[in-house]
Amino acid sequence: MKIQFRDLIENAPLSPGIYKMYDDADNLLYVGKAKNLLNRLRQYIDISKLENHKQVMRSLVKRVEWEITRTEADALILEQKYIKTLKPKYNVMLTDGKMYPMLALTQHEFPRLLKFRGKISQRKDVFGPYPSVYALNDTIKTIQRVCQLRTCNDTYMKNRSRPCLLYQIGRCSAPCCLPQKNYAQNVQLARKILTGDSEPVIKDLTEKMKVFSEKMDYENAALMRDKISALNTTTNRSIRQNPSYTPNIDWDKNVTDLENWLGIKVECVGVFDNSHLFGKNPVGAMIAFGHDGFVKSAYRHFKLRDMKRAGNDIAMMEEFVDRAIKDGPKLDLIIVDGGPAQWNIAQKVSNGRIPILGVTKGEVRNGDEHFIMLDGSVNTELPKDSPLFLLLRAVRDEAHRFVITYHRSVRAKQMTASVLDSIEGIGPKRKKQLLQHFGSVHAIMDADIKSLMRVPDLGKSAAEKIYAYFHSEVL
Repeated sequence: MKIQFRDLIENAPLSPGIYKMYDDADNLLYVGKAKNLLNRLRQYIDISKLENHKQVMRSLVKRVEWEITRTEADALILEQKYIKTLKPKYNVMLTDGKMYPMLALTQHEFPRLLKFRGKISQRKDVFGPYPSVYALNDTIKTIQRVCQLRTCNDTYMKNRSRPCLLYQIGRCSAPCCLPQKNYAQNVQLARKILTGDSEPVIKDLTEKMKVFSEKMDYENAALMRDKISALNTTTNRSIRQNPSYTPNIDWDKNVTDLENWLGIKVECVGVFDNSHLFGKNPVGAMIAFGHDGFVKSAYRHFKLRDMKRAGNDIAMMEEFVDRAIKDGPKLDLIIVDGGPAQWNIAQKVSNGRIPILGVTKGEVRNGDEHFIMLDGSVNTELPKDSPLFLLLRAVRDEAHRFVITYHRSVRAKQMTASVLDSIEGIGPKRKKQLLQHFGSVHAIMDADIKSLMRVPDLGKSAAEKIYAYFHSEVL
């Protein structure tokens, strides 16, 4: 029986991802990305509507594979990776890397931060691709503010006799004219940021800011503060621009499938996750869903009360689940993100009152998940492209997004509030008055002395101290 192309794609999911097409000799012909794999693959069914080279390719296809990703941007990156490494015959347009904007650090004594769409064979450090030029430019601005790397070309650099405007506004260290002590360290710092490893960078900058503040070196403390602000702003903007992707879920049907799979009835399901940074700012969160979708009114944030548990994911989970059961909405099922230890502690807290389902990440997130069932057994048989699997992954990712967003908010508030604590004469009462009057620490930083003096009971002397602290001026 002759296999039709329609038969090859009948089980394709309604999810973002990449697809790979093979000929009868199992040679890889083409790799593509899609926001919706099934819809994209259906476009290949009518061969007459394809471009000429794709008509030839399509006539050779005997097998189609796909891989699900969390977002379309993730699919773009995975597609780029496969094209570069596997070099499919019919990916003519993408084999030289010209389609998507990328960043590179050049091979020079003072490496240049460079954006490009061309070939990458001569680049030492390449980062990307980026889903848009806007995202790429935003990243460059952050690297400039935090690392002060040059972006000018070699000819421009060699012909400078004095630093340019970027040096004046603190976005370049001027290797064209000035001696450099820390340029190599800043290049390493830029690599960490560009590879997404910004949490340790923020932690290190925060420690430096505290040291400078204690030494009353307010100029350098302010520099550290501005770098931290740039990193946090870019990170939070990235969350807003690239929220966790939720597939097209038929909530009623898929939750009914969940009920049948577990043998229970549910109206409201709570999904838990924790977050902390080296034990600091420990928080938790619960999202909720039911037959009609996510139940935003039932979402909960938790700040850890028993700080002896800080940094211990199991102990933190115990407190958060216990608080949710006592004070939260009525739950018919609890889902915890983690392995047997998380499942066991949730089971202990529940004490048989609420069933517990565990979602474990396995070795590869979004590719190796399996489940700890209500009786404690491990299930690895749920098909990765099934609607039920995609539902469980989506609610797990929503819980992760929710807790990470909250953690970053708490961390940013603590970091900026601690700056006020460093100002002599500003106690808890005045700090509260300042925050109530201006709304945020950033607004306090931007205020002039007259604006500060409008805060009730603050006075001229305290206003001058605050202004001097943030603007490093001798009054």
